[in-house]
Amino acid sequence: MTRPTPRRTVLTAALAVAAATTAPPASAVPLTARPAGNARPAGNTDDAPVDHHSWTSYADWCSGTAEGTRLTGPRYGIVIGRPTSTVVYTDPHTQQTSSWETAVWTSPVRILPHPAGEVVASWNADTPAGTWIQAELTGTYTDGTATPWYVMGRWASGDADIRRTSLDGQGDGRSSIGTDTFSIDTPESGLRLASYRLRLTLYREPGTDLTPVVWRTGAMASDIPDRFTVTGSVPGEGAGAELPVPRYSQEIHKGQYPEYDNGGEAWCSPTSSQMVIEYWGRKPTAEQLAWVDPSYADPQVDHAARFTYDAQYQGCGNWPFNAAYAATYCGLNAVVTRLHSLNDAERLIRAGIPVITSQSFLATELDGAGYGTSGHLMVVVGFTPEGDVIANDPASTDDTAVRRIYQRSEFETVWLRTKRYNAAGQIRSGSGGVCYLYWPVKPSPLQRRALAGLGIY
Repeated sequence: MTRPTPRRTVLTAALAVAAATTAPPASAVPLTARPAGNARPAGNTDDAPVDHHSWTSYADWCSGTAEGTRLTGPRYGIVIGRPTSTVVYTDPHTQQTSSWETAVWTSPVRILPHPAGEVVASWNADTPAGTWIQAELTGTYTDGTATPWYVMGRWASGDADIRRTSLDGQGDGRSSIGTDTFSIDTPESGLRLASYRLRLTLYREPGTDLTPVVWRTGAMASDIPDRFTVTGSVPGEGAGAELPVPRYSQEIHKGQYPEYDNGGEAWCSPTSSQMVIEYWGRKPTAEQLAWVDPSYADPQVDHAARFTYDAQYQGCGNWPFNAAYAATYCGLNAVVTRLHSLNDAERLIRAGIPVITSQSFLATELDGAGYGTSGHLMVVVGFTPEGDVIANDPASTDDTAVRRIYQRSEFETVWLRTKRYNAAGQIRSGSGGVCYLYWPVKPSPLQRRALAGLGIY
């Protein structure tokens, strides 16, 4: 079952069910100039703007302000060079108090090409035992005033040092944080975010040489209008293409490890993430899976649930936590963004990149699903020759039933809309095209072009 989360675009942690090959990375090619946001054809006015921007290259990291951090390579990222302070942190979920040395990196100001009503930050990092990171965001409103510094996540790849967590109760009366999403409280007022900065604080045990490393940080800033329906796209270059993504059911994990959001029934997000991670040829080692009951099938799904779990949200559906989990696997990049239509997804599929989508719907709104949900993740793996969506849907009875075909217009509507009616006739929110994208650090030229078309580098 889902829990109410007031300012989250869509609840993605769990289902409310109404009815019971590896793709090897290619060599890198030189970076090209970076257009602002998700580039659209010249002369095409975008009424649902999305700007995705990341800091990940040598020049990107140098453009920020370092307080105790330094650059490392050959995959460029930041680490603790010389700590600048020692702080005391009491974990709100364990009540354990510990001291930590810190270093800080702050991004330059990102002036948005179009003011935004929502922002979702994400990051790719490695945090060895004894280390963790905190991601924060601040910005300037379109009236020239400033937001506070908001915590977008306290994150570690493990769970022995701190509990991975979002932070509730943040707001200034004009904007607030709902789990992982910055939102303008009253968008009908016309107020928007004009620019933002990100800040990363790296933590380590005092007196050690330990350090996290952060290879990528960035944010998706968008201003999707309220919409109950969308204009359907015409099948394009993805028609007839299907990627060999492994198929895992969340339903076979019901009752397993209920401390992670009541077990597998709510594990749509980590199950989807694990499918795509394994498509790219990565998976947990036997040693990493040793904690899982050996009688459980697909133990890597249990593993993904544990290591995406947000102790504050009490679920595994935190969007950037899923992306960060994927990026702990060697050689993978991961971001959270929004797409404009299934044509964007087709270009990614044609390039060999699966798309993890977030949607909510009644059982009558998506033929063939057999359930309704207030928030659910699945993997778009291809398109039929007619352009309908081929999805690996983890809300399936077993692994063999995961592959589904959904009517294009129905799928596009339940994914891209921002408003919907629930079974009681009440207005609720939709994701507005949210997706996770995971791809190799060294993408093929075709993959690089498909991502660049979305402003992702």
